[in-house]
Amino acid sequence: MRNSSHLEQGTKQNNASHEENAVPTIAPLKRAARWLIGPLLAGCAATPRAPAPVVPTDGVPRAVVLEPAPQPSPTVVAAPKPAGLPPPKPVRTHDELRRQAAERLVMANPEGSFMTKAPSHVLSVVVLEIEVKADGSVRRVNVVRKPRFAPETLQLAIDAIHRAAPFGDVRRMPEPWKFTETFLFEEDRRFKPLSLN
Repeated sequence: MRNSSHLEQGTKQNNASHEENAVPTIAPLKRAARWLIGPLLAGCAATPRAPAPVVPTDGVPRAVVLEPAPQPSPTVVAAPKPAGLPPPKPVRTHDELRRQAAERLVMANPEGSFMTKAPSHVLSVVVLEIEVKADGSVRRVNVVRKPRFAPETLQLAIDAIHRAAPFGDVRRMPEPWKFTETFLFEEDRRFKPLSLN
């Protein structure tokens, strides 16, 4: 019996030492986390308060007028039509129309176009079909090919067409009064009409 009681005491001591070395349970950690994370989250959700009204020294409170902060306006810059654009010549063939339109595109958009050799890798390619009225002004612009990359170049090409118009009197030319132009855009969003390549 003495041995069995001695074994029981040893087992109790071993169990006690294991309990002291045991990993704490999750419940106390959860409580501690609530106390630490709660105020942190409350601080994130707080909205800024309006400043307290200023009470003048005469003791009569006055209303405080707060003006909203000015919002930045979107910057959309439309390039003006160059003043030095010569009047277009009358055209008789579709090739003349396409060539004159391409030249006017470059003249009307000097900052947005380039005349050097097109790079082997371009940012985007836009193909437009332009239908003109008898006086050469734009009747309609149809998108034949949208750009895969840099979708904003589509609008740049359409705007360039409108700045370059009119493209010349087309009454002596057979109908339909249409031409197609391909715009090759470089990385800096400048284009070259493929008709001039």
